[in-house]
Amino acid sequence: MTTQITSAPPTAAAPGKARRRPEGSYAAHGTRPGFLWALPATLFFSLFAIAPLIMVAVLSFMSWNGLGSPQFVGMDNWQRILDDPVMIKSIWLTLLLTALGVALQTPLSIVLGVWAAGHQRNRAVLSAIYFIPLLLSSTAVSVLWRALLDPNFGIPARMTWLFGDGNLFGEQASAIGVLAFVSTWQFTPFHTLIYQGAARAIPRVLYQAAEIDGAGRYRQFFHITLPQLRNSVVTSMILMIVGGLTTFETVLILTQGGPGTDTTISAYYMYQKAFKGFDFGAGSAIALCLVVAATVVSLIVVRVSGYDKMRSDMEGVS
Repeated sequence: MTTQITSAPPTAAAPGKARRRPEGSYAAHGTRPGFLWALPATLFFSLFAIAPLIMVAVLSFMSWNGLGSPQFVGMDNWQRILDDPVMIKSIWLTLLLTALGVALQTPLSIVLGVWAAGHQRNRAVLSAIYFIPLLLSSTAVSVLWRALLDPNFGIPARMTWLFGDGNLFGEQASAIGVLAFVSTWQFTPFHTLIYQGAARAIPRVLYQAAEIDGAGRYRQFFHITLPQLRNSVVTSMILMIVGGLTTFETVLILTQGGPGTDTTISAYYMYQKAFKGFDFGAGSAIALCLVVAATVVSLIVVRVSGYDKMRSDMEGVS
């Protein structure tokens, strides 16, 4: 005689009853990671970011040449930089270079990022070659292009039919164009990586549904890809704006603010005031202006784009 043993089907959980979490999880004990987990990063940020910023703010109201004790002068440094025509000119030049960087890098990096996210032949090899500028520092890139664009021995000297006398650093328009080109060449690969990762996160089912509806590649790009990249566009633009407002090495090595003061942006003017003119009070005031400007512009971009209202942690879903 055989006995058949049957197992009872698993009982369904009662409606409204929460499923138990693993015993080792934080949620099981009703706690979250404490402040001690964030303490190292908080100390690091306070020591190397908050403290220097406070020191710069205090020094902007002082007169100090790097030696001796700083002397309090009130608003004298601020009044001098606001009345300085070179400072006013440097602000407009900084905004111009920042706008050129955003206008050139954004569409180029979006197109390259979407392309790099695909499955084209030799895509991985070409992407690796294109991302080489990311391995170089701003100083190395500036030295490289300074040698390539040298008016006596560089490319312009060999192609006078295109560059005229070959001195691209002798006029304001061409010098600004060189600065914008070098920045685009160096930083577009970084933003391309952002868009590449975001494009790969777009659900494939959206493109399949569009193909069924008869949408071509261009309509898919403008009606699916671009809207899904909205979060990444805002993030990339903020990084471009902050980077453009704080550009320094490129101007220092390529043009040194010349010809004259035609490419003297605010960051380079701060360097001239503080480390060449030994006027650290005025230099600190200019530095504080850059911090405030970068913060305000970033907040405006976030507010206008609606980025602060996006709650989802998935690309394109809000």
